Amino acid sequence: MSSTEAIKFLRSIMEKLYSKASKLGVSLEVYVLELVLREFDPSGHVRIYADAARDLLRQAREELEKGNFRQAAEKVWGAAALAVKAYAEWREGRRLSSHGELWEYKRIMEREVGEWADDSWNAAESMHTCFYEGWCNREDVEKSLKKIEQLVEAVINRVDPLPHI
Repeated sequence: MSSTEAIKFLRSIMEKLYSKASKLGVSLEVYVLELVLREFDPSGHVRIYADAARDLLRQAREELEKGNFRQAAEKVWGAAALAVKAYAEWREGRRLSSHGELWEYKRIMEREVGEWADDSWNAAESMHTCFYEGWCNREDVEKSLKKIEQLVEAVINRVDPLPHI
């Protein structure tokens, strides 16, 4: 396969993955992570979700520093989605696979973690919208990032209270 053919092939795969993720209402990163997790022992999913959420927050900060608000916003949303997925997996071994299920489980988290989780989730949702519509600025992303960092850390402390190295 020539390099031109390989690029076309990879572009085609990425377009299909992005289309499927969009139909499910999740980011490409979250969708690809779900595909990869199918190959892992379910007992490790909580930690994988939590670590991936932290990594997305790091990436969001990097994108924010570059002035790429849309990408930062999507990473913030992805981190929140993964935090909710980690909580659901930890709490009852449930794999969430749609945007609607994330909303449903966010309500459970709100009751168990605190009402502030709803505010954090709404901030994440606004970032998801920002990614598609591009209306947010640095301040919007920074405010949401702080709220999602709190959500991710609260989930990690609940599901995996041991310090991460």
